[in-house]
Amino acid sequence: RKLLPDPIPGVVIDRMEIPAGGRIPGVPHMPGTREYLTCEAGEILLAVAGEQSRLAPGDVVVFRGDQRHSYRNPGTRTAVGYSVVLLAPGV
Repeated sequence: RKLLPDPIPGVVIDRMEIPAGGRIPGVPHMPGTREYLTCEAGEILLAVAGEQSRLAPGDVVVFRGDQRHSYRNPGTRTAVGYSVVLLAPGV
């Protein structure tokens, strides 16, 4: 779900609810894009270009948004996370 009622050029903020055992594929962005992911509840397993990061509540990770990525919930309850995408300049 998009969180910005008035768009900010070059910024996208989403709230994600991932059901237990669920997976959300990410779409690679333009080169130069940075993506930040924080976990609010549950557990999120982030896969980026073959590497994995496990996030618990309060954890934050940043990665190149132009890489293949996905979000998975390995837990038994709904996971909630927030994604902040800073698009490459000129996008």
